[in-house]
Amino acid sequence: MTSAPDTSDTKSREVVITRDINAPAHLLFLAYSRADYVKQWFGPKGWPLSTCEIDFRVGGRFRFAMTGPDGREGPPFGGEYLEIVPDRKIVYDNGFEGADKMLVTITYEPLGQRKTRLIIHTLFPTIEMYEQHVGYGYAEGIESGMEQFIAFVAGLEAESER
Repeated sequence: MTSAPDTSDTKSREVVITRDINAPAHLLFLAYSRADYVKQWFGPKGWPLSTCEIDFRVGGRFRFAMTGPDGREGPPFGGEYLEIVPDRKIVYDNGFEGADKMLVTITYEPLGQRKTRLIIHTLFPTIEMYEQHVGYGYAEGIESGMEQFIAFVAGLEAESER
C-alpha cells in the first residue's frame, strides 16, 4: 500500500533527533552497519529486537521485529538502504510490512577529536502517518534507544583502544 507523498510543508511531517556523542563517527556508523551490533542496542528499552536481518549495502534490505515486555513479538518492519556514505550518512526507507514507508536519514558530523553529532531525521509521507507514529511514541522510542546506543558505542570504543 503506497500513497502519494504529502507535498505540504515538510516540517509538519518530520521528527529530528540530535545527539552529540563522545565517540568518533566511524564507530557510530559501524554500530548501525552490522546485525549483531544493531541487535544489542536498537529499540526502546524493554523492547529488544527478536528479528534483525541486515543486508547493509545500497539496494540491500533490512527487516526487524521487536518483542515487548509481555514476551509477544510485534509486527515486522523494515525497508531498503538508499544511500550509504561511510562514516557520514545512511539513508533508508522504513515501515511496517505492507504499509507506507517513512524516509530516515542518519548523518554523522565530526565535532573534533572523538566527538560526533548524530542526527536522525525522519520524514513521513503524510501528516496522518506522522501523527500516528508520534502518537505511539516514535520519538520517545528513538530517544530510549539512543541511551542503549551510546552505551554500546562506548563499549566499542573501549574495545578499539585495547
